[in-house]
Amino acid sequence: MEKEAAKLVVEIKESIKRLKLQPLRARVEEIERVSHSSDFWNDRSTAASQMQELKRLKQKVDPWFEIEQVAEELQELASMNDSKLQPEISSGLEDIRRRLMQLNMQLRFNGPYDDHGAIISLSAGAGGTDAQDWTQMLFRMYMRFFERNHWHYRVIDESPGEEAGLKSVVLQVEGDDYVYGKLRGEHGVHRLVRLSSFNADHLRQTSFAKVEVVPKIDSPSEVAIDNKDLKVNVFRSGGHGGQSVNTTDSAVRITHIPSGISVVIQNERSQLQNRETALTLLRSKLAQLQLQQHTQALNGIKGPNQSAEWGNQIRSYVMHPYKQVKDLRSQYETSDIDAVMDGKIEPLIDAYLNQKSIF
Repeated sequence: MEKEAAKLVVEIKESIKRLKLQPLRARVEEIERVSHSSDFWNDRSTAASQMQELKRLKQKVDPWFEIEQVAEELQELASMNDSKLQPEISSGLEDIRRRLMQLNMQLRFNGPYDDHGAIISLSAGAGGTDAQDWTQMLFRMYMRFFERNHWHYRVIDESPGEEAGLKSVVLQVEGDDYVYGKLRGEHGVHRLVRLSSFNADHLRQTSFAKVEVVPKIDSPSEVAIDNKDLKVNVFRSGGHGGQSVNTTDSAVRITHIPSGISVVIQNERSQLQNRETALTLLRSKLAQLQLQQHTQALNGIKGPNQSAEWGNQIRSYVMHPYKQVKDLRSQYETSDIDAVMDGKIEPLIDAYLNQKSIF
């Protein structure tokens, strides 16, 4: 039993090292120390941001060091060779194994932003009105998934279709556990095959929608942006929000000149709110660009822009002539497309993450 306990201690320590949790633990201690100072809340915005960071880090770090401590205590008890302690040690080791199995799932989330929230952009591709309807169907699928996981989401920009559906929609998502890490695999082109409700002959139609997922970057310190690299335009909003939105220059377009990335936000009532939301989205897009182009400088780089059409899809959803959802990367497939469209996409996400974690 002592050898078994020692083996668990080694396994836990190796996982802690692989996840690089010691520096995160040091950051937790630093924030906790600073938070006890008398002037910590003088700058409420910075303080609130640091407390959010502290909460996120503790959720990631604390469980690992807790089971490490318990495992070391069990190892020490086992070394005493006291038969009376064996039931307690055996039960404790079983509990550690169970908790370790759950925590090892975190090994799939070792990216720099996996523990952040996410910003998701959906846009209609090839397929006309059907594609716009398909975009709205995907939007509902993700909303149902967020609700099932008790994640909080907020629409920050929306453009309705002329006849039906959505041309595009942008929303931010936050939760207690690896939101971006779980959603990053949804990034790509999604293809739908079905009988169209939008043509007179009710023919089979193939539609495409593009899903872009970037980590939500709240802190300017995580992704530094030089103001001289920004071009800011304001204009009259044409979106939802009421009469006061449409009669003032409240909409904001911010372009990052070196990368060419441009974001437009017009849903909020004030220009200041739209500017802050646009900057958050821009930082998030730049963070994603840094992940994708990590060997190159940001200057002169424009992020990848997959066309939402044939040949670029990551997942196919077929409603006719048979029912099937198939992820073209993990090869996971299911015939229960109704469940998927109702937000039960965990198996698709897990299959992608498991496939990506094999190296």
